[in-house]
Amino acid sequence: DDYEQRFPEDPMGEETGMNARVWRTYLAESAEFDANMVGEARDGLDAMLVFAGLFSAVAASFLVQNLQDLQTDFTQVTANLLSEQIAVQRAFADGRPLSTVSASQLNPTSSSAPDIRVIWANALWVVSLVLALVVALAAVLVKQWLHRYLAFRSGPPGERSYIRHYRYTGMERWQVQNIIGSLPVIMHISLGFFLLGLVIFL
Repeated sequence: DDYEQRFPEDPMGEETGMNARVWRTYLAESAEFDANMVGEARDGLDAMLVFAGLFSAVAASFLVQNLQDLQTDFTQVTANLLSEQIAVQRAFADGRPLSTVSASQLNPTSSSAPDIRVIWANALWVVSLVLALVVALAAVLVKQWLHRYLAFRSGPPGERSYIRHYRYTGMERWQVQNIIGSLPVIMHISLGFFLLGLVIFL
């Protein structure tokens, strides 16, 4: 663009003042750059939030369903105790000693260790769910950061240029772009843990 035509020439001695053309040119150039940068980042973060939310729901449903396998099945305990009680009554009716009745191996005080595959599968699913939630939280925080980055800056062009540069160097210092780029990698790792747990479980 021809900024000499868009912005009037500075009066003599005000070429570096707060209202100088150089600052207005800087703001015009940076506004286009920032809009493209933030727009691309927001699109990626929105897609990541949707995927992380859906994936977290699926992983959580698997966990809720299979955490029961890590606990004692009291329905089976009740069935075993009832079967033992019936056997005792039959032995008593037949006049046989109670020692002939085998005790139930599964009772409320017995500790039955769950299958090692169930333990591994649930552990991997927990890690997968935690990673997905970390991705969702990081995406929300970065979106808030980007919103603040584009927030309106009042004041003369020179002051707004300083504020914009301060915010941009802050993003560079905190490596926001690297954080955004790492979120899909973490999401893929989370998906890998989930699939590995599914393979072990099946």
